[in-house]
Amino acid sequence: QLQVVESGGGLVEPGGSLRLSCTASGFSVPFKDHNIGWFRQAPGKDREGIACVSSTSSTTYADSVKGRFTISRDDPKNTVYLELASLKPEDTAIYFCAMGAIWASGCRIEKVDYNPWGQGTQVTVSS
Repeated sequence: QLQVVESGGGLVEPGGSLRLSCTASGFSVPFKDHNIGWFRQAPGKDREGIACVSSTSSTTYADSVKGRFTISRDDPKNTVYLELASLKPEDTAIYFCAMGAIWASGCRIEKVDYNPWGQGTQVTVSS
């Protein structure tokens, strides 16, 4: 059974940094062949896509995080990372990762393209 688990969230001051990890297991198609997406959901708001990486390591970012967040993958470890920098209070949310299309040359950060999802990790940006 395909599963994804996020980790690395926490409390950080404005301007600080965090590194989130997304580790997957139970896949029939090798991890390296999957697109992986990161999403977040703030209280009272819809889940929004923020970054994705394709099986060819092409990346897509939401405008709200472009230049501050960096997505990368370490396929031998079945893990995708999301580096968060220059954090703002409005980045406070639960961050989710999810498995996407296989053998794709690109990716998009649309919820409909991803399944399954992890349980999320909380990121709180506050002084």
